[in-house]
Amino acid sequence: MANTVLVGAQWGDEGKGKIIDFLTGDADIVVRSQGGNNAGHTVIVGDKKYVLHLIPSGILRSSKMCVIGNGVVLDAMSFAEELRGLEKQKIKVTRKNLLISDCAHLTLPYHRALDAAREAAKGSGKIGTTGRGIGPTYSDKANRNGLRTGDLLDPQRFSEKLKARMDTANVELRALGAEELDFDEVNETYLAAAKMITPLIGETVIYLHEAVKAKKEILFEGAQGTFLDIDHGTYPFVTSSNTTSGGACTGSGVAPGRIDKVIGTMKAYTTRVGSGPFPTENDELGDFLHGLGREFGATTGRERRCGWFDAVATRFAAVVNGIDALAVTNVDGLDTHKKIKVCIAYKLGKKTLQYPPTDSELLEKCEPVYQEFPGWVKDTTKCKKWAQLPLNARKYLQAIAKLTGAKLGIVSVGPGRDQTIVL
Repeated sequence: MANTVLVGAQWGDEGKGKIIDFLTGDADIVVRSQGGNNAGHTVIVGDKKYVLHLIPSGILRSSKMCVIGNGVVLDAMSFAEELRGLEKQKIKVTRKNLLISDCAHLTLPYHRALDAAREAAKGSGKIGTTGRGIGPTYSDKANRNGLRTGDLLDPQRFSEKLKARMDTANVELRALGAEELDFDEVNETYLAAAKMITPLIGETVIYLHEAVKAKKEILFEGAQGTFLDIDHGTYPFVTSSNTTSGGACTGSGVAPGRIDKVIGTMKAYTTRVGSGPFPTENDELGDFLHGLGREFGATTGRERRCGWFDAVATRFAAVVNGIDALAVTNVDGLDTHKKIKVCIAYKLGKKTLQYPPTDSELLEKCEPVYQEFPGWVKDTTKCKKWAQLPLNARKYLQAIAKLTGAKLGIVSVGPGRDQTIVL
C-alpha cells in the first residue's frame, strides 16, 4: 500500500472511517494529523458499531500502531471518555498501540465556552460550528499562547500556564455576556482526565521518521473534507485546520517526498453539515436519505444537508489534493432512484464554470448545470465484485470518476468491511 494519505473530497462525512478501517488491513501505522473531536468516524465491524472522534480508526485492529500527530487539537476530557468507551467494547489502548504527540495543542473548557459565545454573537451570520472549541484552540496556537499535551507532563507548569490563559479568556467571556469559568474547577478536572493521556504522550515526528526508514507502511487518516479546509474551503464556512492532503505532512512531520499516494473519499451524492453555500442541495433527496436513517452527523447527530453529486467541487478537490484514486461510498443510498442528477458545471451569470469560485458569496450565486443518468433500481449491498454491480451503477461510477478527473479505486456499497469493492 505504501505511504498513503486519505482525504475527504467533499464537505466531510464521506465515509472516511469505513475506508480507513478497510485500508488499515494493509498498513502498519495509522496517523491522525489534524482536527479535533469535531470529527466523527463511524466504523462497523461485524455487528459492532464504533464511533471515534480523536483516536485513529486503526485502533480497531490489534496489530496496528496509531499516532495522534502534532497538528491535532486534543480535548483531554473527550479523549478520556473515548478511551472508556473503547474499553467497554473490549478495545485496549496502551502505549503499544497509540502514541500522542507532545506538540499537539489542548482544547480546554474555555475554548468551548468561547466557541459558543462567539457563535451566538454572530446571530444570523453564524458559521455552524460543532461548538467543540476547535476554532479557539487553533486561534491560541496561532497566537502562540496555547497549551500543548507536553505541558501535562509537568502539572505545575500546566497549572501556571492555564491560570494565565484563563484570566484573559474570562475577560473575553465577560465581554461577550457569557459566564466566566472557575480556574480551580477547570484545573482539577482537566488534570484528572489527563492522567489517562500522559502515559501515551511522546515524540512522534522522529518515531514516524524511523518508521519511514524501516519501510513501514503508513496511512494518514484525514478528518473533515476538502471544502472545510481553512485555506481551500468555502471560507469562512470552514474548519480551522488544513483538511487537504498537505495537512498530513505539516500535521505529522512526515516530509512530502515520503508520501506515495493520495486517496480521495467521496459519496455517490453530496452532503455537508453547518452553514455555507451548497450548490447542489436538494431537499427532496435529503428527506429521502433522512427517511432511510442516513445522513446524521456522527459527532453532533445533526441532519446533514444533502444534494446531488457535484463534479465541479470534486474536480477541484482532485486538483488541490493530488488525488491518485477515488473511493466512492454510499452507492447503495441511490439504489431506488430511477433518475440521478450530477452537477457537471456551474452557471454564474453568463459564465460557465468548471471549478468553484473561491469567494463563498459568488459560490452562493452559482446555479448547477445538471446531467441526468438512469438509475439502476437494484440492491447493490450484496455485490462483492465490480462485475456484480448493475450496469447503470457501473456507468454512473465511471462517469463521476471521469468528471472528477481521477481514477476509480474503491466502491463501497454498505458500512461493512465485506461491502467494499476494490478495482
